[in-house]
Amino acid sequence: MKSSAVFILVFFLTSCNYISNRKEDNSEKGRVVARVYSSLLYENELSVPSNLTGTDSVQLVKTIINSWARQQLLLHHAEINLEDKSKEFNKLVTDYHSALYINAYKESLVLDKLNLEVTDYEIEKYYTINQNNFKLNEELLQLRFIHADSGRNDKKELIKLFRSKSSSDIDSLQLRKLEFRSFNFNDSVWVKYTEVLQKIEGLNKLDKKRILKKSSFIQKEDSSGLYLILVKDVLRRNETAPLSYVSPTIKQIILQKRKLEFLREIEVDLLNDAIKNQYFEEY
Repeated sequence: MKSSAVFILVFFLTSCNYISNRKEDNSEKGRVVARVYSSLLYENELSVPSNLTGTDSVQLVKTIINSWARQQLLLHHAEINLEDKSKEFNKLVTDYHSALYINAYKESLVLDKLNLEVTDYEIEKYYTINQNNFKLNEELLQLRFIHADSGRNDKKELIKLFRSKSSSDIDSLQLRKLEFRSFNFNDSVWVKYTEVLQKIEGLNKLDKKRILKKSSFIQKEDSSGLYLILVKDVLRRNETAPLSYVSPTIKQIILQKRKLEFLREIEVDLLNDAIKNQYFEEY
């Protein structure tokens, strides 16, 4: 199908700004700067940065107008050639419009009215009741590690401090953290085995059984550096995940359930209120 479109681009250049004289202002949108069939583009709809002047400004305006024109031409021909789908598309647009407003309203209600505070007691209670739902699908470790440069003269001293159970020794290592390529001294946090391998490259070539051994110390040194790893504890696949590890997940579950319950109550209240005030009648 062969067709053509007529659109008018009129430019009047002042020292810094582009102004169209195609038509007089007839709305808050300003002057008309382009037309495609019956669709009009107004001056105030052009997003041109104020710091652009001269040729750059004119070129950007032309680009914006041409892009708008292409969109309008495609839309025009789509509406003609897909006229049989207009009802279907209109319904999709209406449904999307409704969903957009409803979801925005629901979110505003949730933010304004819903209690988003989840107590430790609620988390612990949910965990106790639903422990079978928190089986691990991969191993977890509690560990501390250091990745430092190889060939250190103070290696023995470093290993002694690293293996120490004294908090003051760990604090002294913390003060020297700039000496290390990477490190972790907080061995109370549970970490996925796969994440450990990603974080500590030197472990990739080691036997998995050696790594997943409770209270094990691993020392490895090669061209990529000196690795010190102290595994405090290990949890295997299918064991119950510790509360500290799943606590953030449980909090989100509780909040989601609370949100759904809250929105159901809102919908019921709105329906009852509409029936009471005869805003809603079923025939």
